[in-house]
Amino acid sequence: MGNALAVEAVAQDLGTRRVGRCIFLFPSLSSTMDAAHRLAQLGVPEGAVVLAEEQTAGRGRFQRQWHSPPGVNLYLSIVLRPPAEAVRRVNMACSLAVVDTVRQIGGLSPSVKWPNDVRLRGRKVCGILIEGRWEGQSAGWLVVGIGLNVNADFASTPLEDVATSLALETGRLQDRTGVLRSLLRFLDQRYEQALTGYPLWREWQSHLEGLGQPLAVRWGQQVVEGVAEGVTPEGDLIVCQVDGTRAILPTGEVTTHTGVGSAPRTPGARR
Repeated sequence: MGNALAVEAVAQDLGTRRVGRCIFLFPSLSSTMDAAHRLAQLGVPEGAVVLAEEQTAGRGRFQRQWHSPPGVNLYLSIVLRPPAEAVRRVNMACSLAVVDTVRQIGGLSPSVKWPNDVRLRGRKVCGILIEGRWEGQSAGWLVVGIGLNVNADFASTPLEDVATSLALETGRLQDRTGVLRSLLRFLDQRYEQALTGYPLWREWQSHLEGLGQPLAVRWGQQVVEGVAEGVTPEGDLIVCQVDGTRAILPTGEVTTHTGVGSAPRTPGARR
């Protein structure tokens, strides 16, 4: 197990407006997401962060298991309470914050696999999961779960060809406390942009993999095939289908190759 996270040091000089003003660190949790939801229900302030040195039942999109060995990576969830008009920009804000954090480490060029995996040289370095709890038609709160591979070694494991870490990519162990400090600062900055309506989609689109390339997207019993052209200001994927029509695939509802969700919308439609 690596050195413990020094959250007291992070809190003292973080300088953020919302994210990380309140930090909870646990030696082990089944899931930081579940703990964050419980704390949100109790009324913790927006930007509260739940960290765990280890997760025993970490999860990703579509309930996939997230590999969470102790003391080597960052496993955290953040409680956010955005207004309704900003909810759909939160995914772009958070993935851009991870990109910012990874880019700050010299020589690394991360990309985003739509809708929210951050990758290095085609291998996943970070996964993001966003869950909401609703009060009527309004979001009561969002919990953003982030699993960032910092010092994990996937050599000779089943994940060797699909996952990587900052340490593997740089050839040296990284200071997890320093990476955490940077990540929280960038999350705070990007979330502020999401709240003010800054056009995050332009920069986010510039980091997306696969634009201009064929793809197939499955939800339920239907499949969309075509070429990924770009994204909408909300981060939905625009696909030119084989018959020449365009489909808009909602972020968080479908995923390339597998997934479930609503049917694609036509350009200009809003839900």
